[in-house]
Amino acid sequence: MKVGVVTFPGTLDDVDAARAVRLGGNDAIPLWHGDHDLKGVDAVVLPGGFSYGDYLRCGAISRFSPVMAEVIEAAQKGMPVLGICNGFQILVESHLLPGGLLRNDHLKFVCRDQKLRIENASTPWTSAYAQGQEIVVPLKNGEGQYVADAETIARLEGEGRVVARYLEVNPNGSINDIAGICNERGNVVGLMPHPEHGVEELTGSGTDGLGFFSSLVEQAFA
Repeated sequence: MKVGVVTFPGTLDDVDAARAVRLGGNDAIPLWHGDHDLKGVDAVVLPGGFSYGDYLRCGAISRFSPVMAEVIEAAQKGMPVLGICNGFQILVESHLLPGGLLRNDHLKFVCRDQKLRIENASTPWTSAYAQGQEIVVPLKNGEGQYVADAETIARLEGEGRVVARYLEVNPNGSINDIAGICNERGNVVGLMPHPEHGVEELTGSGTDGLGFFSSLVEQAFA
């Protein structure tokens, strides 16, 4: 599959995400935030970083980048979209996912290997995992606390839309230890940890994150 990787001003992890896409068995296609063209891709990754320096709210400016009009339209038609960290924030600001991301409850940036449990293995981004599988991937964020009103949280939990949950320690105060969620259709996933940094042994973080990228291949040939 052709997977677009979007670069915004301030994006840090686009090269890492593109490498993860290739290691997952897909073709990585660079996309520029200022273009109105998805170049015929089959899926999109919004990588992590500090788009526009986070000078307003994280992701609030990127949400209005020209390419996002195309991403939003494609996502609403069913295209798989994965937002990682800042990309998760952009998906929330774009109203493709509910809730919001606030400063970590301890008001400090956190960078660590984080244990997660895959709660939903039926999305295009998680089908390579088993339901309930525990993995470890890097985490790095300063505004990673996922919040939503009680009704939204109940709906996410009741509909199985919590994709991943923090285990052992909640690094940022997210409600119900939520690390990632999906939309009703399941094609749009937002994840605060960074699976693209856990795709090969060379980095010292293992390969537990690779499933987020190899899942697309499994979906394509299912």
